[in-house]
Amino acid sequence: MPPSPHTSIGIALDEVDTPALVLDLDALERNLLRMADAVKGSGVRLRPHAKSHKCAQIARAQVAAGAVGVCCQKVSEAEALVAGGVADVLVTNEIVGPQKIARLARLVREAKVAVLADDADNVADLDAAARAEGVRLDVLVEVNVGADRCGIAPGGPALALARGIAACRSLRFAGLHAYHGSAQHVRGPADRRAAIAAAAEKARLTKTLIENAGIACETVTGAGTGTFLLESASRVFNEIQPGSYVFMDADYNRNIWEEGWPRFEQSLFVLATVMSVPAPDRAVLDAGLKASSVDSGLPQVHERPGVEYAKASDEHGVLKIAAGAKAPKLGEKLLLVPGHCDPTVNLYDGFVCVRKGKVEALWPVTARGAVW
Repeated sequence: MPPSPHTSIGIALDEVDTPALVLDLDALERNLLRMADAVKGSGVRLRPHAKSHKCAQIARAQVAAGAVGVCCQKVSEAEALVAGGVADVLVTNEIVGPQKIARLARLVREAKVAVLADDADNVADLDAAARAEGVRLDVLVEVNVGADRCGIAPGGPALALARGIAACRSLRFAGLHAYHGSAQHVRGPADRRAAIAAAAEKARLTKTLIENAGIACETVTGAGTGTFLLESASRVFNEIQPGSYVFMDADYNRNIWEEGWPRFEQSLFVLATVMSVPAPDRAVLDAGLKASSVDSGLPQVHERPGVEYAKASDEHGVLKIAAGAKAPKLGEKLLLVPGHCDPTVNLYDGFVCVRKGKVEALWPVTARGAVW
């Protein structure tokens, strides 16, 4: 299915049928360049997270801008991106279950693929699948550095797991994954610094223990859009995984950024149409819960002072109009900034890519619905 069934290249943005997932290409390209410039000369590799966009075109653009490859979260995402021309994928997740592990091992025949582990039984399953497929699979130990999600404890437990991976004939210990996800949306710079300093110390301790045991630890990877410069400067991490920087969203836009931190632009929007104006202080859009994820808050109306997206139901978004504000008209189209870009993207078949007010391209969300 096309990104929007009644949309074609060359038409004006205002002619695009709604709801539609709109991508400002100029802003996207500036974001790609800003990230490349931010890490240039640091000695830290850029491996952006593709779970934000799930799009092979964007992943290839990131690699063209200097990334070594991309991250993803699911085997199905990795399969879709590899089929779309991405040659190096790190699955930043534990993959459990015979069907998924077998597919992961088969994918190693097509691209450079790595995966995480935090359990010895899972390591044994990965080794058996790789051996059956006749491949050697790279495995990184995921260390819990503060997010309290997946990940083995730092220090001795991580060392024991690294030893187990290194002893497997069909696996290769490829390093540590030390991602502090919850730190990305800590609002204040000082608190973010403190969280990443603690995470980096846990990663440093673990890396030192592993190397002192005679096991090479070539990669320490992690970081996100909210903290990537901190990991880059830690002298522990040599790879970073920011993802949302390509788009940004209302949640990231609430962070307070430090002086000198690169400012990434809002490039992702949901285009919606005013379908009802039942009262002077209220209007209704055709974009509700099925058009924009609200897990990180409601979307924001872009560049429309005094107009607030106040309530969402399945197919309706209710706008609250302040006294004196320019009231939207019936049929008018408005841009919304999603509260959380990643799950919003997964609601759409594709991006309506716009430059200077006209549709330039229609890109599929290559891995849409790839959650297994």
